[in-house]
Amino acid sequence: MAPMITAHNRHSYWQALPLTLVLLAFLVFPVVVIGIVSFWDYNSYSLIPGFILDNYQYLLSSPVTLQAYLNTFKYAALTWFFTLSIGFTVAYFLAFHIRSPRMQTLCFVICTVPFFTSNIIRMISWIPLLGRNGLVNSTLQSGGLIDQPLSFLLYSDFAVVLAYVHLYTLFMVVPVFNSMMRIDRNLVEAAVDAGASGFQILKDIIVPLSRSGIIVGSIFVFTLVMGDFVTVKIMGGGIKANVGMMIYNEISLLQYPAAAASAIVLLATVMIMLVILFRLVNIRKEL
Repeated sequence: MAPMITAHNRHSYWQALPLTLVLLAFLVFPVVVIGIVSFWDYNSYSLIPGFILDNYQYLLSSPVTLQAYLNTFKYAALTWFFTLSIGFTVAYFLAFHIRSPRMQTLCFVICTVPFFTSNIIRMISWIPLLGRNGLVNSTLQSGGLIDQPLSFLLYSDFAVVLAYVHLYTLFMVVPVFNSMMRIDRNLVEAAVDAGASGFQILKDIIVPLSRSGIIVGSIFVFTLVMGDFVTVKIMGGGIKANVGMMIYNEISLLQYPAAAASAIVLLATVMIMLVILFRLVNIRKEL
């Protein structure tokens, strides 16, 4: 038997209607349009409406696409590893070594200071430091540690990952810290009284109970890195590429159907990753 629609349910539907319409207009409809355009043909001058699979066939069989996705996954994996390492350490320090709520708030404010400026400004600020004649190379040469400038510091995978870690570590710190603050301190004290070492407490109590925060932070980091192209463009110096850069280049060349197909494949890839991560944590309880 179908459930009866009460007056309370009808009011809930009416309350949800404005947000539903906004999501349909500004999220679902654009994605549907992109999906339709991805099957169109094109030439140097115009788009040709139709239904062809050439865009997807070329995309899925091109070695350029494969390399772009490998680079994207490499950047995402390295960024996730370093942001998790740094974010977990910072969150652990804030949650268990700073007792005063006022000091915790102050430390959080200090962590958010870089976000008062735009991402591009924060990325550009690395160039005077990492360039061949930058501060790092000049200091190392002045100290006699190197004979010639280190070329891998800028316009390289190292520079791209460094910028990502700089930009997105806070997205890992906040959810992990939130999970750690929910841990009952009596569990830690009981483990200490039972003779557990610091490593055992970390492995058997802190990490398992912080899993939800780690997963939420991982969702933020993966989705941000997978869809980014500005960081790769600036810090890679135009010689590094990921899927976002590939789509940007196709749009610059007015190859809109090819760019739409790339966007749909990227969206499907990210959605698959999110489904896997969502199965590991109840996102409703965390938000």
